[in-house]
Amino acid sequence: MRAQAQVPDRDCPVGSVGKEPEPRRGRPRSAAAERAILDAVVGLLESGEPLACLSIERIARTAGVGKATIYRRWSGKEELFVDVLRDVEPPEPVVSGTAGLDDLRLLLDSLRERGLAQRSSVLLHNVFAQMKSHPRLWSEYHRTVITPRRTAMLAAVRRAVEAGELRDDLDVEFINDLFLGPMLVRTIHRPDAPLPEDLADRIIRTLREGLAPARP
Repeated sequence: MRAQAQVPDRDCPVGSVGKEPEPRRGRPRSAAAERAILDAVVGLLESGEPLACLSIERIARTAGVGKATIYRRWSGKEELFVDVLRDVEPPEPVVSGTAGLDDLRLLLDSLRERGLAQRSSVLLHNVFAQMKSHPRLWSEYHRTVITPRRTAMLAAVRRAVEAGELRDDLDVEFINDLFLGPMLVRTIHRPDAPLPEDLADRIIRTLREGLAPARP
């Protein structure tokens, strides 16, 4: 794939917003090259560079690789930035793929951990805030990160229904939203809300028991 010429963004000042990371020496290859590229993007963002101002040429120069090396791995900036986010976020949980509620609990807890990471990382907070003003980047993040996570949760809910752990007279997507909703409210809409370690367990237990008062 031939790299396209980068057009300067009018909102991006000439030069670095902060102190630009030192360019890497030599031409790393394979896994080392990929690591250098991801680290270069993180370094530029940490120095105060907005997403819109990061060109492939500048990333390549900072990483000590050629632009072709980047384009061999990523089709463009959107795909690269999504991989950068994956790299600095908490890792995806390892689920059994056979359990129901146990896998659902792991997936819900991974959302809680991501919420904590975004609260404690200025980099993650700033990048997510900027992503929402870049439709192509936000769309790529949804396609490659959010959609697979939702698919995994739906599968776990479906297994729980089939195993008799959840009622089978409701739509699976509706059940999934009932579990997911409280965690998203805590992690996204209420950044000051506590995210205790047992939050996933409490959500699952409360929904299974119901909110109606106990009958005498």
